[in-house]
Amino acid sequence: MRDTFPFTAIVGQHEMKQALILAAIDSSIGGVLVLGDRGTGKSTIVRSLASLLPKIRAEENCPYNCPKINNQCDFCKKKQEGKVVQKTSPVVDLPLGSTEDRVVGSLDIEAALKNGEKNFEPGLLARANRGFLYIDEVNLLEDHIVDLLLDAAASGENLVEREGMSIRHQSKFVLIGSGNPEEGELRPQLLDRFGLSVEVKSPEDIDERIEVVKRRDEYEVNPKKFLRNWLPEEKKLREKILLARKLIKTVTISDQILKKCATLCVEIGADGLRGELTLLRTARAYAAFNGRREVEENHLQEICLPALRHRLRKNPLDEAGSDVRISRAVAGILNS
Repeated sequence: MRDTFPFTAIVGQHEMKQALILAAIDSSIGGVLVLGDRGTGKSTIVRSLASLLPKIRAEENCPYNCPKINNQCDFCKKKQEGKVVQKTSPVVDLPLGSTEDRVVGSLDIEAALKNGEKNFEPGLLARANRGFLYIDEVNLLEDHIVDLLLDAAASGENLVEREGMSIRHQSKFVLIGSGNPEEGELRPQLLDRFGLSVEVKSPEDIDERIEVVKRRDEYEVNPKKFLRNWLPEEKKLREKILLARKLIKTVTISDQILKKCATLCVEIGADGLRGELTLLRTARAYAAFNGRREVEENHLQEICLPALRHRLRKNPLDEAGSDVRISRAVAGILNS
């Protein structure tokens, strides 16, 4: 298996990288939706996240990544012996065209035919537990698979009923989706499940484009040397994420900042309270990442666009884009 391109070696795309880092610090922020043209590095950035994530403690052979023996899943309960090991945080791809059985799990046909046993074969939702589930071209996903993902994302569990079997296992994951908005829109129910939405574009600066090409070429010519050169930066960022995960428990947010969050959501016409919750969690993670113990207005200002741009009601009388409308509201509320 070939090593992935280093996360810290990626040129530009600041908003996307920041959103993924914040989601890695606090999974309760929700998923990350990445929209943009082809060839802008969306898949490369997501897959490079795997080597950056801190390892998880899990039972060695558990297909559900249980944190310890005899905890949660039937697999661990049946084992007489086992040990807890350090595992790489899972980043699992869900390909377009995946069947329902591949996503949620299925009956092990070979065991059923040979031994007459009804064994469960875990699916992608099991592998993604305690990690990230990545869907490229998420806007082209079939509706029945979307429904399965919505159920799992809402409950944190996957329930499978097949051939007289009823299996329930934990399935807590951060959903990452990418796609080209010109190829189709996302269902509103799925769009609402993403905590952050970012837009990526091809760089227009000539020097930046040259640097992208140079780094990619260096990686393809000698990947081991390239990875070795970027290892210190990767280690530094990984340690910063780990520190932020610990610090976030102590980060406070004042009533004044909460009022600003609510006022912003009312001003732009966001439905429900998910906008305020996302603003709160994302700003807190951003503060922790920057070593602060209290959320400040500039933290809120930094994360407003990705937290709110996909929550705006469409206003036929306002031709301004979502970013312009949010920036307008931020200027009037946070600077008052």
